[in-house]
Amino acid sequence: MHLFYAAHIDPEFHILSQEESKHCRVLRIKAGDFVYLTDGKGNMFKAIVSDNSTGIYHLKIVEHFTDFHKKPYRLHIGIAPTKHTDRFEWFLEKATELGICEFTPLLCEHSEKTHLKYERLEKVLVSALKQSFSAYLPKLNYMVNFSDFVNSAFDQKFIAVCTENLPHLSSVCKPGRQTTILIGPEGDFSENEIMLAQKNNFIPITLGKNRLRTETAGIFACSVVNIINS
Repeated sequence: MHLFYAAHIDPEFHILSQEESKHCRVLRIKAGDFVYLTDGKGNMFKAIVSDNSTGIYHLKIVEHFTDFHKKPYRLHIGIAPTKHTDRFEWFLEKATELGICEFTPLLCEHSEKTHLKYERLEKVLVSALKQSFSAYLPKLNYMVNFSDFVNSAFDQKFIAVCTENLPHLSSVCKPGRQTTILIGPEGDFSENEIMLAQKNNFIPITLGKNRLRTETAGIFACSVVNIINS
């Protein structure tokens, strides 16, 4: 079944945007067909196409599901964007499919990427939301300095570093919690950043013996938290 997204959905009738209506036409959806809608806030709607004669799709809502497949935990990843935009977009896409709740791009001492095209990245998130048939659109924050981010209050918080003899994320992360994980740039976090994170009660952890690319480390962390909470 096909899923479409709109930030605001009327509980009885909804008119798809031109972009989403175009997607419907590509999929050869016609009047009388059923589709699903989500606002990305946990609401899932089943709807029937009542009219598409003008090329714009009019929908009648027939069922409303709240807290649709809501997860028993929240995952927030602070991550230094990769130098190549396509790799960072891949991370956002796959992490959304895995059920992440929030992203914060970090500006670190070793960062190679300092500017992002947020409108483009939001489209990546919406596309992944629809692909995974999820009712929760992750929040994408604006880039912040590492020092500002670690000073914020979080619940269960970890920093992934390339150091031996550290506990693995899977051994210290507890289920059912709000978890924040820091993933550094390709040159890893600086010693000053690691010390600052520890001063703010972030627990240094490892993601395994292999040295992972930034986007791979982010996906691995999402997967571990997902499995712990499954």
